[in-house]
Amino acid sequence: MHNELFADGMGEITVTGSIVRIDLVSLSATEKDEKNNPKPAFRQRVIMPVEAFANAVDLMQRALAGLVETGAIRRVADVQRLSVAAIGAARAADSPQRPAKPVNVSPNFT
Repeated sequence: MHNELFADGMGEITVTGSIVRIDLVSLSATEKDEKNNPKPAFRQRVIMPVEAFANAVDLMQRALAGLVETGAIRRVADVQRLSVAAIGAARAADSPQRPAKPVNVSPNFT
């Protein structure tokens, strides 16, 4: 059996000399912020040499490109371009009495 760890994201990345430390976080089931959203809680740290980190970043960029290519996710710049076009089309189609509807954009992917 292999140990697996789930993380909602990275909390912090620290570089000290030739070592990179990546703190993995997940959302707390009990701790909330002032807006009643779950707070990120430290779970585990990944420590690796700078060269291994650079290779990992390259691998993640290729994986991200594959996700964008398949349409699983969209980059914010792509969504913003689509939004500008949609807003222009909506304004052209709307009558002068009715304002154009705003287009929602998710900032989750850059």
